[in-house]
Amino acid sequence: MSNFPGVKGRALIERDSIVVSNSYPRAYPFVMDHGKGSEVWDVDGNRFLDFAAGIAVASTGHSHPKVVKAIQEQAEKFLHISSDFYHEKWVELSEKLSAIAPFEEDARVFLTNSGTEAVEAAIKLARYHTGRSGFVGFLGGFHGRTMGSLAFTASKAKYKRGFAPTMGGVVHAPYPDPYRPLLAQRAGEGYGETVVRYIEEEIFGRLLPADEVAGIVIEPIQGEGGYIVPPPEFFPALRKLCDKYGILLIADEVQSGMGRTGKWWAIENFGVEPDIVTSAKGIASGVPLGAIVARKSIMKWTPGTHGNTYGGNPLACAAASATIDLIGESFMQNAAEVGEYALDALAEIAARHPSVGDVRGKGLMIGVDFVKDKETREGNGALRDRIADLAFERGVITLGCGESVIRVSPPLNITQGEIDEGLTALEEAITVAERE
Repeated sequence: MSNFPGVKGRALIERDSIVVSNSYPRAYPFVMDHGKGSEVWDVDGNRFLDFAAGIAVASTGHSHPKVVKAIQEQAEKFLHISSDFYHEKWVELSEKLSAIAPFEEDARVFLTNSGTEAVEAAIKLARYHTGRSGFVGFLGGFHGRTMGSLAFTASKAKYKRGFAPTMGGVVHAPYPDPYRPLLAQRAGEGYGETVVRYIEEEIFGRLLPADEVAGIVIEPIQGEGGYIVPPPEFFPALRKLCDKYGILLIADEVQSGMGRTGKWWAIENFGVEPDIVTSAKGIASGVPLGAIVARKSIMKWTPGTHGNTYGGNPLACAAASATIDLIGESFMQNAAEVGEYALDALAEIAARHPSVGDVRGKGLMIGVDFVKDKETREGNGALRDRIADLAFERGVITLGCGESVIRVSPPLNITQGEIDEGLTALEEAITVAERE
């Protein structure tokens, strides 16, 4: 791009460097001005296709008119009343979330301000309900940065550097990654079953007694860890293990939920029901909101046990209610159909390029894994970073995850034509990076 970054962008980045915490990692020198659907423009007038959706947040696209209208109408009535009282938007949203809960039992809902707060609420509820204190998490998992959820986060060591000790009682198992398995399989055993056996024999047998485990916290499709899809036998085996020992299965759907995989919840792709599900990112099209949806028989804590000032914020509830309507009406189906199209197109790209080791995902939660060698499957993070930069120069915003993966997670209403445009630019970037 000839005008990038432009005068306005450079000036704002300089102002930012003086006053904003330098703890924020910044992917590119992109200074947003406005967006519509899957398109965004910077302050100097450059147009980009958004294949990141603000980390899978802008589920209905940027500034969808129905979401904007819902926020405006609520803003004219009141902005806040606190969780000490009641209001209709809070009840309405909770009813909608209960209706799409990924289990047959009636549900109750607790609303938060973010994904990490939703995880905190889920682990508190699990301890309260079971009277136990221990948990199992997974290597590669990302669950947030507050002290409880940070104990589960295991995608990068730097997230914990300088913050020990985090919450105790969490032991990590390998995530069931079929592309790069860590554990040795037995004859006739699927890799998902291998991981569950490891939890029962090694973790429960050597580290953490099963009768002291409150819950197993897992992303049904791992996000920050590399957009990893577990093998189909994994979740049925894990559900059976939880039932055997009275352990709650907690699905962290902060990134994978809200229609992103072509179903309301990613765990629905694997045919099991969790006990608690966390949600955030895509739930309100960008307005800060999180939630836990739990079985009614589990969410039986007494008034004052857990709460927050902004719970059920009316603006966020209005945005989320409109978001759920749009996803249910057509965007979830679009995610399934356009996602399948994108996966097929990326598989063709992979066949043409030695650096593309694996393409995986469901719906519009797709990971492209770059390798040094297709046989050894050794990840190539440096090449991945270069490809992301080259794609950005060609007008496509992407984000990396894992050691060597670029994620394709655009708004759920992206068109097939926009996918074609973005993947053409991405393949150009791959070609240039491979030649370099």
